[in-house]
Order: sequence, then C-alpha cells, then structure tokens
Amino acid sequence: MFSNSSKYAIKAVLYLALHAADDNKLIVKDICKPINVPKAYLAKLLQDLSRHKIVSSARGPKGGFYLNEKNKALVVMDIVNVIDGKKKLESCLLSLKDCNKDKPCPLHHMVSGSRSNMIQSLENTTIRELSENLRNNKTFLPL
Repeated sequence: MFSNSSKYAIKAVLYLALHAADDNKLIVKDICKPINVPKAYLAKLLQDLSRHKIVSSARGPKGGFYLNEKNKALVVMDIVNVIDGKKKLESCLLSLKDCNKDKPCPLHHMVSGSRSNMIQSLENTTIRELSENLRNNKTFLPL
C-alpha cells in the first residue's frame, strides 16, 4: 500500500525525531546508512519534506535536517500526502482505474474496511506518538 518512497520518508522522519534537534542537525550522509536508503534518493525525499514543512532544515556549515515541536505534531498522513498523495492509498490493489464502490474489483470489498481504518489511523497519529513508541520500546525499527 505504501510506495518505497513513502516508507523511506517515514523511516527518515522517525530517525530525525529520535536523533536530531535544532542544536543537533543531521546531514543526509548521516541518515542514509542507518535507515538503509540510497543517499541521492533520501536527499530528494528530505528536500520535498522540508519544502512542505514536514521536516526543518538549515543551510551552512552547521546545517542539516531536524524536527522541531511543530514538525513532531504533524500526523503521519502528512508525510504520505507529500510523497504519494492520499490517492495512492485509495487506489485499486489490482491497479484498475475504474474500480470504486459502485464498480468494485474482486479485491475491493476485502480491503476497503481495513484501508479506511488504516487511513484514519494515519490521519490521527502524530510523528511524536510514533517516535515516543520507538523510544519507549513499544515498537521497533532497526535504526
């Protein structure tokens, strides 16, 4: 359901939430290895996220990426919207462009309820909540 770009972006944002701050900015080179994302790919994703104010950034010798309190208050769906748009999550699993509730594909009804629940969760879960769950070992992410 998530594109690789969205997965990488979510991992990068969570890494920043755990390891970066205004006084400890990280550059792409420091982030790409721990989250296992190609450097150039990650640079593009972080630039997009920064442009949309999902992550904060600063230029210069002490520059880099970090999350401030405003960034951490954003919901996970904000990340997905910047990278893929909500339509990607709502698209047909069989990639049929005419699939909808009135003209469903064979898998439509099997996933529509769980997809709605997932989207609602993404819209209601903040970056702070996910990072606190990681910090408190309630969830894990090999970082």
